[in-house]
Amino acid sequence: MEQFWENDFVTTAGYYSVVILCTIVFLAVFELVTKYRNWEEIKKGNLSVAMATGGKIFGVANIFRHSIAQHDSLLSMVSWGVFGFILLLIGYFIFEFMTPKFNIDKEIQQDNRAVGLISLIISVGLSYVIGAGI
Repeated sequence: MEQFWENDFVTTAGYYSVVILCTIVFLAVFELVTKYRNWEEIKKGNLSVAMATGGKIFGVANIFRHSIAQHDSLLSMVSWGVFGFILLLIGYFIFEFMTPKFNIDKEIQQDNRAVGLISLIISVGLSYVIGAGI
């Protein structure tokens, strides 16, 4: 049975499954901290929300990519991935704090594409920095 768990296909499928589950949970957390409903806004064609959400998905995936590459056990990989997600979430709050002249969530909900694009780039950029630290 041990040979089964050491098979590269099984290991990859295991990491994949866990990362998909974590991504769904993390997107639910982002949904709770934003003032808009991601999937409702995307359904309406709000490109800014789609960009911001896509940046979050890419950011989470990139953090887990680094976590998988650096850690041997599933528990260690998930732990570092969760830590990376928390740092990404903190980055979101810092972005909101650093723009006191306007509300990020409100601008994204109103389809301000410039803010949506910056949000995407911040998520992606921070995920590389977080990943390097993992």
